[in-house]
Amino acid sequence: MKNNGFKILSTVFFLVLSAYYLWPTARTYMYNRQEASSTEAEWQAFLNENRAKVESAEERALKLGLDLRGGMHVTLEVNVESLVRNLATDTDQVFDEVLAASKARVDRTGEPFVSAFVSEFESRDSNARLSRYFRSSDEDITRRSENADVSRYLQAEADEAVTRAIEIIRDRVDRYGVTEPSIQRQGTRRVVVELPGVDEPDRVKQLLRGTARLEFRLMSEPEELTASVSEIIEYFDVDSTSAAPDSAAVDSTLDIEDLLNAQDQTATNALLQVLNPVGQGVVFAEVTSADSARANALLSDPVVQDLLPPDIRLMYTSGPQGVDQNGNEVFLLLGVRNEVEMTGEVVRDASVDFDQITNMPEVSMTMNSEGAKTWLRLTGANVGKQVAIVLDNVVYSYPIINERIPSGRTTINGLDSQAEAQDIVTILKSGALPAPVEIVEERTVGPSLGAKSVRAGTRSVMFGLMLVALFMVFYYRSGGLVAVFALLLNIVFVFGILAGFNATLTLPGIAGIVLTIGMAVDANVLIFERIREEQGTGKTLKAAIDAGYAKALSAIIDANITTFFVGAILYSFGVGPIKGFAVTLMAGILSSMFSAIVFSRIIFDYLVVERRAQVSYG
Repeated sequence: MKNNGFKILSTVFFLVLSAYYLWPTARTYMYNRQEASSTEAEWQAFLNENRAKVESAEERALKLGLDLRGGMHVTLEVNVESLVRNLATDTDQVFDEVLAASKARVDRTGEPFVSAFVSEFESRDSNARLSRYFRSSDEDITRRSENADVSRYLQAEADEAVTRAIEIIRDRVDRYGVTEPSIQRQGTRRVVVELPGVDEPDRVKQLLRGTARLEFRLMSEPEELTASVSEIIEYFDVDSTSAAPDSAAVDSTLDIEDLLNAQDQTATNALLQVLNPVGQGVVFAEVTSADSARANALLSDPVVQDLLPPDIRLMYTSGPQGVDQNGNEVFLLLGVRNEVEMTGEVVRDASVDFDQITNMPEVSMTMNSEGAKTWLRLTGANVGKQVAIVLDNVVYSYPIINERIPSGRTTINGLDSQAEAQDIVTILKSGALPAPVEIVEERTVGPSLGAKSVRAGTRSVMFGLMLVALFMVFYYRSGGLVAVFALLLNIVFVFGILAGFNATLTLPGIAGIVLTIGMAVDANVLIFERIREEQGTGKTLKAAIDAGYAKALSAIIDANITTFFVGAILYSFGVGPIKGFAVTLMAGILSSMFSAIVFSRIIFDYLVVERRAQVSYG
């Protein structure tokens, strides 16, 4: 054993290091067992006394992926089409046609949107210049810029949009309070978000995809909106002509109730079947959640858009204003001006507050100096009118301006809960996304399903370990027993490596551990067979062991190193589950090589040299 001093020291060192990194996991397990066996009052009292220890253990414990712990997996896609449209300083019919054709091409081929857009544009006219649609603030793109220059500019903006989206999403997730989130870029315009332990998927989805486009707009004039409601109802009457009614022929003072009380009006009017026109103040109509899609389709009719007051668009309220007799939520459609008076860029700070009279939650916003000046001018010039506070094309509140507001402060009220107010604050503080994002894939794993996965994974590891151990002991006798001890040490090292590098254990990761168990004895099999061969030549047991280890070493290193490289490639180019499998595979290869070459050799040398024992290899 004199020559094994370094081997023994390194084994003890790695064993102690693994125990050090795994100790917080063991403590967390004991705390969870204690919480399960204690009453709520007992656990709360223990937590009050030992909160720092519990939180420290949980923070340093081996993390479980969302497939084991439960949570959400969401794939977001940055809408590059909207980004390109927003970057354009001038558009025409050709631009819109190219944009639509590019979207169809991307959906069909999956190529990057910018390259598809440039190709579609040049296919119509190879001599046309994209620079007529785009200008850059730093004047890198001018009227004389080549299409290649514009293409590079658009691609750089698209890449920056995805990078910025990742930063904003990470900030929102951190403010929401998710522990150990995974946010990664996938391809050219997708972002994969994994959130373990999330139990409010709808709220999180809204938080992730909200662009945080905050706008302040004036509302429509009540008289103009009321007149347009009457005209639009007349347009959808089956007895009216298909063309838009002449504004001179329609009595704009006609009362809305007269139209609704007309005989069998609802039965013959497609619009009245899906909404209840109000025509009072700035409220256009009431729409239920069940009828909103059909109402949107009817109101998108170009003729209907022409019948609305000039520069007015319809927007929904953020929350329901009640329920109908069937239990469907009812939302209001409001008349809002197209012109944006201010944007959320002027908001310096936002916080959750409560109304002093109703005690309902609201969002209090403070503007910067530029915003305060604009707000002062806007409120001073529109006393008695209503202003809409719009977030992501939804009206959250539309208060009446009672007086000039010089302080640069305003509030968003009419919110349903403090959680909604907090989410709005989170979105505003994180900043606006550079382009809209869409959820293209989502998966939710419940805690109970995650617990079942943990139990199933644990059983698979134990069952695999038992089968390998039985085979090794049956086939290689006492030598196989040494290999089993090395295998147990190998598993400890694997979990120690995962904990030490703060890796996340996933269900595919458990599959990697099961595979590692089989591969871990592969090196021992090579060594044992070599020892058998050497004993067959008449060598002593010690000489056969020395020769067996020496001759098997190159084959062991070659096999494990090539497999390690495969794991490294999977980790570099894979995502999600593939990475989890690759991490445990690489950790298992390193630990199995150490346990087979170093630890098992220490045991054999001790038994053969020190104890003079006869070790059997089958």
